[in-house]
Amino acid sequence: MSFTVALAQINPTVGAVAANAERVARAYREAAAGGADLVVATELCLAGYPPEDLVRRPAFLARVDAALHELAALTAGGPALIVGAPRARAGDGIRTSANAALVLENGRIAAEVDKVHLPNYGVFDEARVFVPGPLPEPVTVAGRKIGLMICEDMWYADVAGHLKACGAEMLVVPNGSPFEADKLGTRLAHARARVAETGLPLVYVNQVGGQDELVFDGASFVLDAAGTEVARLPAWVEAVAAVRFDAAAISGPLADPVEHWDSLYSALMVGLRDYIGKNRFPGVILGLSGGIDSALAAAIAADALGPDKVTCVMMPSPYTSRDSLEDAALVARYLGCALHEIGIGAAMESFGAMLAPHFAGLPPNEAEENIQSRIRGVTLMALSNKLGPMVLSTGNKSEMSVGYATLYGDMCGGFAVLKDVYKTEVFALCRWRNANRPHGALGPAGVVMPERVISKPPTAELRPDQKDEDSLPPYSRLDPILSHLIEGERGPEEVVKLGFPADEVQKVWRLLNIAEYKRRQSPPGVKTTRLAFGRDRRYPITNGFRD
Repeated sequence: MSFTVALAQINPTVGAVAANAERVARAYREAAAGGADLVVATELCLAGYPPEDLVRRPAFLARVDAALHELAALTAGGPALIVGAPRARAGDGIRTSANAALVLENGRIAAEVDKVHLPNYGVFDEARVFVPGPLPEPVTVAGRKIGLMICEDMWYADVAGHLKACGAEMLVVPNGSPFEADKLGTRLAHARARVAETGLPLVYVNQVGGQDELVFDGASFVLDAAGTEVARLPAWVEAVAAVRFDAAAISGPLADPVEHWDSLYSALMVGLRDYIGKNRFPGVILGLSGGIDSALAAAIAADALGPDKVTCVMMPSPYTSRDSLEDAALVARYLGCALHEIGIGAAMESFGAMLAPHFAGLPPNEAEENIQSRIRGVTLMALSNKLGPMVLSTGNKSEMSVGYATLYGDMCGGFAVLKDVYKTEVFALCRWRNANRPHGALGPAGVVMPERVISKPPTAELRPDQKDEDSLPPYSRLDPILSHLIEGERGPEEVVKLGFPADEVQKVWRLLNIAEYKRRQSPPGVKTTRLAFGRDRRYPITNGFRD
């Protein structure tokens, strides 16, 4: 006898319980109309993931409970529904809830399973707010014994092994698994390990969409008992898909996989789109310098929000080249975004006159350069306050790593879309976007930035003939060094042994350490690597340790 499972890959918003429940209900109705026997939604989808300290508020848990009972009523006479939600539990006074998956069937809450392994690394703080559950028993749904494992529980053998020993016929895994570049292979490896150990098919349902720094790619899948991927949902979009389990085979849709640069660009686009949309900003405003970072940020914003919701501002100084003025104008024209020009020369003169008595006898240095950046930051913030759009910061991970950014200047903004993207990746993404238009993009097809923006040497243009490489190693060397120090968590001596110049490694290591105070004050941005700055990588500002 066949059994049809519908995967409901949805985009919840943390705290928006009623809206999240309606998203689940829409997916449920669609799946029920298609003949599903079971509908599986994602981890904590009623609360939104990750809910953080909201789960410590009784009023929040009460609202989730009310939504659960409303959803349960939908299942009277229809298919069963598995939905994720926080549930009140006897705890230790601090942790008073569990991360649970609930089976709603025949108009009621039929079963609850609590997450066993609570991740407490990287961006995850679940051990801080949730009580862990015991090894779960299978739940019976429409006559089938379902082994429920919640997200992290799939990464360990004990939960799947226990479920198999207790008679489970298939494994179902609701997830809130954040995107990282090339993470899909890791998920598949863990899923295949559980299938190999148990001989059971596995259903993996992941949420999609942006939530603050995190972005979720969806890309839900189903493995048969041999570990073959027999169904796959598209990445980066909400989707509901039915997978049919027959005695002889499992059949379902098999979406094309998304290649690396497409996936990375989509992560940035979806992360920005949902940050702006879920926080109800009317659009974004950014400084368009004629350089590559602001050009890419503008392209992502146009693709995410539509060109009409992106305002670009060119703020030339006496050091701004004619090339930069022309390139900024071309980028705005190619994208179809509004461009305003506000010169900062008069403000520079005013600050120079105001500070002259205090700077007397001292040679010009970074102080005058940073004033230029801060004038631009104040200008953008003033426009944002007056007109409403959020300031979009355009700095990249290479700059944030070594402090090549000005506090209260180019670091101004509500969101830093390139914060976890290295400069060499910025170049690659620009070339990719000029040749491709990502799925769901609202910006134009074709070239969106002139070749000169990509090929000219990077410069902040804060003094005559300035180049980034005056202060930093070439990005072709800087970025691999940073990647080894940050994502690889290697010490400088280990990096030198990999073949990098010792003087460069020591300089980069020093800059990385002393820039922590800047990073603490930077806006949030989309996490795309294993170790993004912020909740992933937590180093003290005042830090006497050096290796």
